[in-house]
Amino acid sequence: MRVLLLGAGGHLGRFVADRLLADPAVQLTALGRNDDADVRFDLSSGSPGALTRFLDAVHPGVVINCAGATRGSARELTRQNTVSTATVCESLRRSGCDARLVHLGCAAEYGPSTSGSSIGESAVPRPGGPYGVSKLAATELVLASGLDAVVLRVFSPAGPSTPAGSPLGRLAEGMRRAMQQGDSELKLSGLGVQRDFVDVRDVARAVHAASLSAAQGVINIGTGRAVRLRDAAGVLARVAGFGGSLHELEPGGGVAPSSVPSAYPYPDGCGSWQQADVRTARDRLGWRPRIGLEESLADIWMEAACRI
Repeated sequence: MRVLLLGAGGHLGRFVADRLLADPAVQLTALGRNDDADVRFDLSSGSPGALTRFLDAVHPGVVINCAGATRGSARELTRQNTVSTATVCESLRRSGCDARLVHLGCAAEYGPSTSGSSIGESAVPRPGGPYGVSKLAATELVLASGLDAVVLRVFSPAGPSTPAGSPLGRLAEGMRRAMQQGDSELKLSGLGVQRDFVDVRDVARAVHAASLSAAQGVINIGTGRAVRLRDAAGVLARVAGFGGSLHELEPGGGVAPSSVPSAYPYPDGCGSWQQADVRTARDRLGWRPRIGLEESLADIWMEAACRI
């Protein structure tokens, strides 16, 4: 099976690439903006015609789109997430390769949800910020394209290479600093947020399964269990061997915001709760998460500890 991977150098893309390279039946070509890509191409500025010619030359059976941005202005997010996806869809429509498209969406497309609820694919998306809006627009383009396509809505990725600016990355960085400075207390705010953390390697397995399946539409990729960041911090402290205490600061607690790390300032516009309903992934992809949060946190800490 010949696969074209877009965004192979990104946080999720590199794990998808590793998973695909482990399959001897896959012939992988990576396209992206970085020098380590097989072919350099910027989806947000490149023309559909140029990408069409490349598709006709490579003739992949599956195209996997992991490209995009999580930070930036509304205009930049639209360019990197929405315009780039429009380029992919238009190029596939023009191409004679008749490839299947596996597109990575995100839980930010849903926006805030009711505490205690599980979000199913039939939920009406109401993104709470520019990032979610740009990703939802991309999903709608894929669904309306007429292509053989599936969108995997990934919840909160965890595990190796977790960005330092993400919720779990901030927890690990705050703990690293506390241990490095010999502090007996770690003060954090925003620990009441609950998210469905799914390991990046499990996400890669889901992408692989989706590329081999005939499933279409939207499929949630998560664990089906929301975890409070306060609880994740406790697990991380045990994994890290942090013997101090964790102190959660309430808003307006009299401490300057710049002096207190916030584990989650709600940059995704999803409010205080998100939990996936993952039955569709089980039924249509035969996929279930395998890696628990403690293992994901251990890998996050291993990388943070290297900076001590």
